[in-house]
Amino acid sequence: MSDALSYLMRVRQDAMKSYFRFLKSAGGHLDPKTRAIISVITKVDNQTETGFRQYLPKALEAGVSADEILDGLLYAFPTLGLTKIVWAVDIMLEMDLPEFRPEQLEQPPAWMDIIALDDIVDGKPVFVTCGEKRYFIHKDGDDIRVFDNHCPHQATSIPENALAEYELTCPRHGWKFDIRTGECTDRGDKPLRRIEHRVEDGRLWVFDH
Repeated sequence: MSDALSYLMRVRQDAMKSYFRFLKSAGGHLDPKTRAIISVITKVDNQTETGFRQYLPKALEAGVSADEILDGLLYAFPTLGLTKIVWAVDIMLEMDLPEFRPEQLEQPPAWMDIIALDDIVDGKPVFVTCGEKRYFIHKDGDDIRVFDNHCPHQATSIPENALAEYELTCPRHGWKFDIRTGECTDRGDKPLRRIEHRVEDGRLWVFDH
């Protein structure tokens, strides 16, 4: 927060709290990733370096990919212009975030071998880590379902120990999911993100965009 905002929060606390409540409620119908991208673009449009450095990592934590952020900036070209976009990219490069390194962005999405089919017991959910990706898997005969471990509410990473029987509970706001279907059963209204998969030579492969 800038010195000016800190000052206003101190001397006009009620008014500023109302302002921040307005900003929060104004985006109430947007999903977390869309809000995060808009926040980043806003900081670039105002060329607020401190805010941009703060909101860029937050967007990544919310599940926005580096490609989506770059696309968002380029799509906003009519209002940002090349100068502001270059300003933002210069700061990105200075921050040296792994997600924005050229070698990461040049790699197209690919199928990943994550587990042997024999290691998945019918009716017993499995938690699998593959690089920086984490998945919950449920198998019932030929019906296999693979879910991303991020809560669709605010992209919170849900750990393995949050699973009890078939109920998965997000540790942040208590959204509950049925791991057999991915559907939200309590607190929320969005399902877990289902991941495309295939079975090949007794192995389970996923294609995570």
